[in-house]
Amino acid sequence: MQAWQVHENGEPSEVMRLHDVERPTPGDGQVLLRVRAANVNFPDALLCRGQYQVRPPLPFTPGVEICGETEDGRRVIANPALPHGGFAEYALADARALLPAPDALDDAEAAALHIGYQTGWFGLHRRARLEAGETLLVHAAAGGVGSAAVQLGKAAGATVIGVVGGADKAAVARRLGCDVVVDRRSEDVVAAVKEATGGRGADVVYDPVGGEAYAQSAKLVAFEGRIVVVGFASGTIPSPALNHALVKNYSIVGLHWGLYNTKNPKLVQRCHEELTELAARGAIKPLVSERVPLAEAAGAVQRVADGVTTGRIAVVLENGAVA
Repeated sequence: MQAWQVHENGEPSEVMRLHDVERPTPGDGQVLLRVRAANVNFPDALLCRGQYQVRPPLPFTPGVEICGETEDGRRVIANPALPHGGFAEYALADARALLPAPDALDDAEAAALHIGYQTGWFGLHRRARLEAGETLLVHAAAGGVGSAAVQLGKAAGATVIGVVGGADKAAVARRLGCDVVVDRRSEDVVAAVKEATGGRGADVVYDPVGGEAYAQSAKLVAFEGRIVVVGFASGTIPSPALNHALVKNYSIVGLHWGLYNTKNPKLVQRCHEELTELAARGAIKPLVSERVPLAEAAGAVQRVADGVTTGRIAVVLENGAVA
């Protein structure tokens, strides 16, 4: 079979190499899946760079989220078991963690449903307790993680403000359903959000960016607001001033979605059931901006690493796997 492998850490376009390799052999509790589509995530770039919290042994195949097919023909969503990731014709996964792919979504959309939307659901509903009628601010609203949060916020009845970088991404954010869009490249984010909220600020801030975005969040979060720390795509991990949180009376909550897979897997299943229902009635639909063949996976990971994409890029194996 063909699989992308990383033999040394570095930039994805430089260290990912497409090889002919043997199919991986499942270990205890694992299954072999034929990859139908693999979603490109920012953690794939971090894995290539050796900067992710999980560091699989070299060589490894990146690709942390797929829509695959079991030996008996079931279409499933899975997080592959590294080092046998999803940018390959076959991948391994934990049999207990397989989730049925929603009928309402095609392979590329299903591959993009799991991590971003589960993160959004847990962040907005479990950690921030978002309520209908509240104002939600989403940083990087046109990106893969942000676009999921926008759709979930709208489905929950919130007013959604999206912060983006550039006119093209602003147009995407509007199509996603943002009530207000702020272009950080041409507008003062804090001033624009305060104007849009009558000076009150946002009840919930969803931040997968960190750095300057977090500094802005602290300035515009409302009384009794909640800042959900999802990640640090900017590369800068902020150091919050806790006296500021005390004086303004807001909460800073962290979200590491992966912990729920071991700490409360039943909640992951419940979340998937709710996401499947939302997809069935059209309330959510992963924004797949590009669909590329397996041969172009390295370039796709590099574009996500460089922050020049909108929505999700899916690597689609249109003709099935070849032995």
